[in-house]
Amino acid sequence: SPHLPRSGYTSSDLARQPTFAVLCLTPNNVFCIVVEAGTPWKGNDTVERHLAAVERVGLSRGLSPQAVSILLEFSLSLRMGSAIGIRVLKFLVPASTVPEEAIIRGVSWLCVDKMPVNMQVLFVRWVLTVFDLIDSKDQLRAIYGFIFNFVTEENLCPYICHLLYLTPYCDHFYKVYCPELVTISVPAKMKSGFKNHNSTWKAALAAVQKSSTTELLSDLQLSVGVSQQPATRKRLHRHLTIPAVSSSIQSQSRLSGSKVFPLEQLRTFSQLLENLHRIELPAQMGSLLGSTVALHFLDCVRDSSAFLRLNFWLGHLLHEEFIFCKDGGTQDLTEATGFLNTLISTQCFLQEGFAATELFLYKFLNIWDGSLLRPEILGLLSNIPVVPCSRIKTLLFEPLMQLFFTSSLFFKCSVIECLTNMLLKWLTWHSVYAFEDELDISVTSQTPMNMTLSGLMDSVVELVHFVGRISTIGLQLEGYHSLLLSFTLDFYMMVSDMYLKYDLPLVLMPPAGVFYPALFATDPVNLDKLCHIMYRYRTNLMSAKNQEQKMKISRKTYHEFNQYVVSMVSCLWNSRAFQPGMGLEMDEGLLSRSGVPEPWTRFSLVYHPAFLGYAVDFHENCWPERMKMDLSSIKLGKRWDWYVEFLYCQGLQGLKEFMQSSLRRQSSVGGTRATSDSQSQVN
Repeated sequence: SPHLPRSGYTSSDLARQPTFAVLCLTPNNVFCIVVEAGTPWKGNDTVERHLAAVERVGLSRGLSPQAVSILLEFSLSLRMGSAIGIRVLKFLVPASTVPEEAIIRGVSWLCVDKMPVNMQVLFVRWVLTVFDLIDSKDQLRAIYGFIFNFVTEENLCPYICHLLYLTPYCDHFYKVYCPELVTISVPAKMKSGFKNHNSTWKAALAAVQKSSTTELLSDLQLSVGVSQQPATRKRLHRHLTIPAVSSSIQSQSRLSGSKVFPLEQLRTFSQLLENLHRIELPAQMGSLLGSTVALHFLDCVRDSSAFLRLNFWLGHLLHEEFIFCKDGGTQDLTEATGFLNTLISTQCFLQEGFAATELFLYKFLNIWDGSLLRPEILGLLSNIPVVPCSRIKTLLFEPLMQLFFTSSLFFKCSVIECLTNMLLKWLTWHSVYAFEDELDISVTSQTPMNMTLSGLMDSVVELVHFVGRISTIGLQLEGYHSLLLSFTLDFYMMVSDMYLKYDLPLVLMPPAGVFYPALFATDPVNLDKLCHIMYRYRTNLMSAKNQEQKMKISRKTYHEFNQYVVSMVSCLWNSRAFQPGMGLEMDEGLLSRSGVPEPWTRFSLVYHPAFLGYAVDFHENCWPERMKMDLSSIKLGKRWDWYVEFLYCQGLQGLKEFMQSSLRRQSSVGGTRATSDSQSQVN
């Protein structure tokens, strides 16, 4: 029976039974209500009754060490969701001591990164509250490095710093982030730098320790939510300037008796090679951004604390100057522009983005108006590493889409260009590292998250589809403006060659909302780009078809490509646009109402708006004596072949590639020189 007491049931036992969860305990005995994991808690009266019972015990008499261990494991494992887990943490008041093993297991759950942010904050605050009651702290100090890594998390940072402060090795914290401050003595009268955020817990804990019979209110309230809007901060008067390179205080004091080479004396690349193993990291890692030789040194550094320090400094500076500061922190645009351009050039030099920059951009996009420092922000955005498919929509697409549809034509073009460069970075990263690490590679060299080939492909698919959606709507909003169409076709020029050029086994066709506006474009440049894109699609698909054992292309992709080819050949070559079976059909009654004679010929190589100027020039060169222009005469005799070659000589290389790969021309005696054949179709 689930209502029978079970003794000797520890947190380790619980961990070995992942399909069960403990719900009810008392301080002296462990009474377990065991249910299957995933049991619904909303509307479950049994669960609510047992939770209320444990809550009353915890807030009135406190919980035994064994009970604390089991309930903490149950809460942080999220076996009944985060809502129940947060509620359990709120009444987790120990009656005596807290087992160190329970804290260690809690930190391990924190490292799994399954808990929501507010629950992570709540857990660390709970550890701070019961820190003095932990029965031993040797193992906790042994995992100092794991705890230290959470310093870079903005929401956890103040509480993690407090927890690190409580350990006696605070000098290590300063040695990594601010080595120049290690030897500075702290005044005895300095006030504590950490606020008491856990007054409610403290009160409950004091009441339990004072009297085990004192009844406390069961509706203990804890404010654990992470505020959406940070409190307005006063300007710290830190300017966006690169600090000067200087060695730490310790290295300066050891120069006379050591072989350490001061970084500020590094001037040439040859000095770097000669003293590579004797150079010590500078006092301020941000100073490396101002020196090309120092960046070479940073690229060679294998010390993880180097990038940890640099990201901490960079993240703090970006947040203070662009997000938190509301009283004119970015009024000096010259200074801000120079700093961001330096950051962009640094990331290009290192061939990778900084984690701090990436996190800053995800937050800044939600408050950005799309105009402030637009080239710099989009330049930084184009350098972010591959975003996992599960997070790319909320972090990137949603804020960008709101800005895209509410901004000017030039901003739309800038966004498409940014996403084109972003895709280029992702594909280049894949083509380089996939070969080296056999498709199981780190997103960046300083990021522990790994991404497989399938994960990369999912993210690329999401990015390409996103660009297709916003481009289709954007072209409609802007009246199919040639400039926006040009930037969009530049994006698909890269997409069409992903398989052969970047070794990514993926072929994605452009949507109809991009293809047909390009086919009927009024300028020859965009139509020529489309012809080149379709030529590259054909080349990639034919190569993929020959490698069917290694790469599978869906029949839908082949069908879309063949339909597009038929539409292009029908319009440009056969003069049979809008007719049945020619790809794009249109009702004859609607065509007749247009009043255009022979409308099916109006998008051929002669009458197409993009080529009409070339046709007029060719006609004048062939028949300079004619007073009346008859463009239909271009299609008669050998002059048709001459006209096609004339178009090729105008720099329309894409048109030449498409026509030569898509048509099988046959000479005829009468007047028509060639017939089209769908040899470019791929089945």
